[in-house]
Amino acid sequence: MDLRVQFERGVAAWSGLPQRALPEIALMGRSNVGKSSLFNAICRRKQLARVSGQPGKTQELNYYCVDDRAYLVDVPGLGYARVSKSQREAWQRLLGRYLAEREVLTGVVYLIDARHEPTAIDQQVMQTLSSGRRPVWIVLTKSDKLSGNKRATALRAIENHVTKLPWLIAPTVLMTSSVDGRGIDELRSALWQQLGLDSANIG
Repeated sequence: MDLRVQFERGVAAWSGLPQRALPEIALMGRSNVGKSSLFNAICRRKQLARVSGQPGKTQELNYYCVDDRAYLVDVPGLGYARVSKSQREAWQRLLGRYLAEREVLTGVVYLIDARHEPTAIDQQVMQTLSSGRRPVWIVLTKSDKLSGNKRATALRAIENHVTKLPWLIAPTVLMTSSVDGRGIDELRSALWQQLGLDSANIG
């Protein structure tokens, strides 16, 4: 039996974060990396993740409650700047504080398009995550668009990059595709276990 996942709230300020001490895992990555599709695949729902009509316009931490016992947090795509400078700075402060201070944040999933080398934004974020003293999953998306040899090359490249990051706790690199399902079950199981959910309910 699958766990029940439902949207609870969008958070644009620290004061709006849920007060319940439930464990959280955040999913984040650059815009257009395929995060919404992956999120929906993990939850086995086609249209669960909220997709903005204007990339970069919506800058909130979107909270999804899992079986009323944990949260998956959908972080808006990074890299776009279709907002004012003050709005962008406010969002960056919230995200930075969230990653540094949110005590119930028990892990982070960072997504990278398997077809491309990590960008400057990717490297900056991974460097930040590496000092957070919490598990991080580096997830390569859209692997269905690569041949077997290119998938292996992309996986080796990111694994070599991750090993150079200081203090990264339990880094795991996974190759996934929301189209053919590659790596989805493995990632789902890892997240549910990290959140302390009943393993009998893992799909």
